[in-house]
Amino acid sequence: VQLQASGGGLVQAGGYLRLSCGASGRTSNNYAIGWFRQAPGKEREFVAAIRSNNGIIYYADSVKGRFTISRDKAKNMVHLLMNSLKPEDTALYYCAYNGGVITSTIRSPTMYDYWGQGTQVTVSS
Repeated sequence: VQLQASGGGLVQAGGYLRLSCGASGRTSNNYAIGWFRQAPGKEREFVAAIRSNNGIIYYADSVKGRFTISRDKAKNMVHLLMNSLKPEDTALYYCAYNGGVITSTIRSPTMYDYWGQGTQVTVSS
């Protein structure tokens, strides 16, 4: 599975950005696409994920109510709309593929098999 992330950029606090992740290749019947982020000097953290078979969505508490993950099944795309951005949202954002979803571990980056190249999001204060 190959993933291509795009849509990052520089935005002022309170602004918005929309990230996109295109997936290609052979996928399983029960997979998830997740978004993670990593700021300098920090561990990679879960942001949001969406399951392929039922569309169930998961968010990190830090982004709930501000970020929205969605999918375009026809185009094999997953989008992350990020509203009300804060300086602490600044990070390199990655999309990733989890080919065997288990609900209890869907937020763990170690459960994701393939990763996109990352797209930088910078929020200025």
